[in-house]
Amino acid sequence: MFKKVALGVSGGVDSAVTAILLKSKGFNVTGVFMKNWDLPDELGVCQVDKDYEDAKWICDKLKIPLIEVNFVKEYWNEVFSDMLHCYETGINPNPDINCNKKIKFDRFFNYAIKELKADCIATGHYARNSFNSYLEDYMSNENASLLKAKDIHKDQTFFLSQISQKSLSRTMFPLGEHLKKDVFEIARRNGLNRIANKKESMGICFIGKKNFQNFIVEYIEDKPGHFIDVDNGRCVGEHNGIHLWTIGQRCKIQRGSTSYFVCRKDRDTNNIYVAAGTEHPALLCEFFTTSKVHWLCKEPNSLKNSQGVLDCEFKFERSQPLVPCSIFKTANDELLVRARQPQRAVTPGQYSVLYSGEECLGSAEISYCCPLLGFSNGTGK
Repeated sequence: MFKKVALGVSGGVDSAVTAILLKSKGFNVTGVFMKNWDLPDELGVCQVDKDYEDAKWICDKLKIPLIEVNFVKEYWNEVFSDMLHCYETGINPNPDINCNKKIKFDRFFNYAIKELKADCIATGHYARNSFNSYLEDYMSNENASLLKAKDIHKDQTFFLSQISQKSLSRTMFPLGEHLKKDVFEIARRNGLNRIANKKESMGICFIGKKNFQNFIVEYIEDKPGHFIDVDNGRCVGEHNGIHLWTIGQRCKIQRGSTSYFVCRKDRDTNNIYVAAGTEHPALLCEFFTTSKVHWLCKEPNSLKNSQGVLDCEFKFERSQPLVPCSIFKTANDELLVRARQPQRAVTPGQYSVLYSGEECLGSAEISYCCPLLGFSNGTGK
């Protein structure tokens, strides 16, 4: 049904192999390189320029056209600035989820459909579409579901949990049925050793080789405050700003042989409350609330009219195992989540991503946490 596909090409092995798979199926593929960042790193090098060179080399090798589209302004206004605002107010956002939501599956999707007249888009994400890898089962009057990838260790549905149904229903995920080791093999078999041997990028793309604290101080001024022992209310140290710390993070403070960990940030006083020991009750949370939930496919029947309970699973970090939970919905489409086991360092600003079996249901931003100690480990709102 679909013939013309716009493929996001990043310069890495995943999008390169996606291009190979699409061509092998006979699709008319146009590569699109998204330039989302244009500032050099600490060595004066812009990684985006190097990635574009690799993307061009891949497309030349595979004989597909490559178009560069500039989303630098949109990324700065819709992802990066929002991230800075969150850190300034003591919230820890997830820019990768927001980039997919606002740039790759909104700006890029609309550009591909409207400007390139593509039938659909494709990406190198490890995920599956219920319409199948190449949208063979596409139906315009039905919604698509987002399903976990075959390679559960590389599954990226967590980062796709906020994208729109409009884009999901017309997105191909060819790597969803492949293991990462097979992707490397396909790349080498097709003469892409240069890309297969390329070191994979990890973490937030624009930070480069700096650690996060060294990066963020370039954009947010220091605002010193106190570290307060949550058990006795005493000052046990000083810090340079709540934007530099996240819930659960270890501080460079010791009480005898025990280390301190961040358990609460108060943006009104600029104090950070710390707990002695990595499993202190102030770090553990069983109940939390969220902002308005985004359902990828449709709202579960059990939650309609805010009268039922949904039993499913969630996680708020991609690498953590899924946790069984019960979910209650308010009249404003906000959620109350009860974890079956207390969770460490549940953090406002992060997303609670919901799953039922193989399906990623959607996600909602965590707004308020109630730790076992009995007070919010949020931002002092």
